[in-house]
Amino acid sequence: MTEHGVDGTPADQRFDVVVVGGGPAGLSAALNLVRARRRVLLVDSNRPRNSATLLSHGYLTRDGISPLELRKLGRDEFLSYEEGEHWQTIATSISRGDDGFVVDCEFRGQQKQALADVVLVATGLHETLPAIDGLRAFYGTFVHSCIECDGYGKRDQALAVIGEHPDLAERALLLSQWSDDLIVFTHGSADAVTESEEAQLASRGIRVDRRPIAALQGGREGLTGVELEGGEVVPREGGFVRPAWAGKLEYVAPLGADLDDDGLLVVDDHGRTTVPGLYAAGESTAPGPQQLIVAAGSGARVAAVINRDLIGGLDELGDRVQ
Repeated sequence: MTEHGVDGTPADQRFDVVVVGGGPAGLSAALNLVRARRRVLLVDSNRPRNSATLLSHGYLTRDGISPLELRKLGRDEFLSYEEGEHWQTIATSISRGDDGFVVDCEFRGQQKQALADVVLVATGLHETLPAIDGLRAFYGTFVHSCIECDGYGKRDQALAVIGEHPDLAERALLLSQWSDDLIVFTHGSADAVTESEEAQLASRGIRVDRRPIAALQGGREGLTGVELEGGEVVPREGGFVRPAWAGKLEYVAPLGADLDDDGLLVVDDHGRTTVPGLYAAGESTAPGPQQLIVAAGSGARVAAVINRDLIGGLDELGDRVQ
């Protein structure tokens, strides 16, 4: 016989916290919450944005680990606690019920529903690469997006910096810490690099090429060059691309939480959104893309806030102490 709570909800569907997203932010939050003796559901389909990347870097004690292996280790740690549960599924809608949040999920035709006192959103971002032939084949191995993560691995190489966004010059200057052989390719965008930015880059020995890219050239051994429209091939050994990022937050829309101009959830300094009981951590909040270790720290910090809010009364005591 299925056990039910006092509100009639099946006991195996009722949680203190539902964490949506199983990346570093979500896993870190889930682990800290289950250690606070909260009944926690982790909702995640294990389809991370960085799945194309073979190795992750900059994560203390795990430098060089596969992103998927890092997630598996995190899930195993979380699930070692009795009050932790993981559903391999996708949250399709979060709404308000009579007694908390209703989280509807679906994966491969299978539907599930969970109820929770609070929800933490940590689903990260959707990534769109520039439409360049061959880019996807080299992405994650010879072409990367995170300079802090992969700049060291491309040190002293002849590199391409590819993008169509106004932060391209900034990214090129940052990358000059690892290589002095850089060419910025704007892929036909007239606004990606201004004339003053081009002059600043030139003073550092960085050339800007504004012609559209036809394809990236190379094979199993690696990237060999950037082919421009017209047929010219500029020799390059590796590169960094600036994708377009967007929040995957359609499932949160029924709650009416405020989003910023980039489509990310607006939160206060403690990870609280504009909807009471709804929190966010990691890349679902500004500034967006983050190193794994930074996202993990964000999840741990917001988890502490959630636990305090569920206890209640601590803010009043804190005001008195101050």
